[in-house]
Amino acid sequence: LKLTAGRRPHPARGREAPAAGLFKLVAEMVKKARKRENKKLAMVQAAKITKRLRENRAVNGLQAPSAGTSFAHIKNKHKRSQMVSLMKQEKKRVKAKVRRGRKEAEARGEEVTRQDPRTIEKMREADETVVPPEDSEVEDDEAMDEFEKYFSGDTKPKILLTTQKHPSGKLFDFLKELIHVLPNTFYYPRKDFPFKKMCSAAAEKGFTDIMLFHEKSKVIQGVYICHLPKGPTSYWRLTRLKLGQEMKGGATCNASHNPELILNNFITRLGRRLGRQLAALFPQKPDFVGRRTCTFHNQRDFVFFRHYRYNFKDEGTKCKLQEIGPRFTLKCRWLQHGTFDAKAGEYEYIWRPDSQVSRKRFFV
Repeated sequence: LKLTAGRRPHPARGREAPAAGLFKLVAEMVKKARKRENKKLAMVQAAKITKRLRENRAVNGLQAPSAGTSFAHIKNKHKRSQMVSLMKQEKKRVKAKVRRGRKEAEARGEEVTRQDPRTIEKMREADETVVPPEDSEVEDDEAMDEFEKYFSGDTKPKILLTTQKHPSGKLFDFLKELIHVLPNTFYYPRKDFPFKKMCSAAAEKGFTDIMLFHEKSKVIQGVYICHLPKGPTSYWRLTRLKLGQEMKGGATCNASHNPELILNNFITRLGRRLGRQLAALFPQKPDFVGRRTCTFHNQRDFVFFRHYRYNFKDEGTKCKLQEIGPRFTLKCRWLQHGTFDAKAGEYEYIWRPDSQVSRKRFFV
């Protein structure tokens, strides 16, 4: 038997790769440490310069620049930036003084007029699809929609969870926590089954909803929610996911207790329909003993999901919320009438970038 001849590695060469990696790691650590030190020195130096400038102006009897003052006549860029920073600091100081005076006046029992803050939500463009409270026409329509059996108590939610083909471990970690959030939820692997056939098979097995999560480069991208057996089907973009195991000081819960559900700010016809679809995922009768709360808060067409557990203190006089997780943000990209059909589906709503050019226009 002949052995193939080859060079034996030099004893010192085997240690070159680990040594080079260690040297690179130490160099990065030193670089980060120097960067932190330089940042601290720059902050200390800026504070000293601002303090000296303020003292010099106080000695010469010069007041701090008021808000809205123009410094275009100052040609020196550094001096101009110092004056702008002084103006901003003076503006913050005046605001803080007014705020403290307002609080002191309220503590003395005086009547204080508070201004209504201007937000994008309050400057929202007029929308004819906004549903007024106690609209009988909308209530009659909702009494005959696909979710009527759920809200009347005739049907109990039963959810099927699945994923794309070849899911990653990150997606499974998310599904493990999501099963504890949604009661009566069952996971089935996707394998090679088309999603359209899975919807029909799940409807035959008595499932009321099916949720399919997909990812890209091991990052969860979105979820398809199909209400069975007659739809509708919606696709939600999923972002800013944080699992409960990643939260510092997170709480645990008993998954056997049905959570309370809070839907906030779903005020349009589309918003009410999407809210009813999300509400159909949870049982109608919560178990208050478990002290669990699931919240879907809509703000600027972004739906924020939070999962809390509230704790009572001081014999029930105080209450605080402790987050269980997971938390994520949803944005509806389209809503389709009926079950999932990529070719011949009829869309009720499709979000497009050019449909929301104005920041004050919302659909949900």
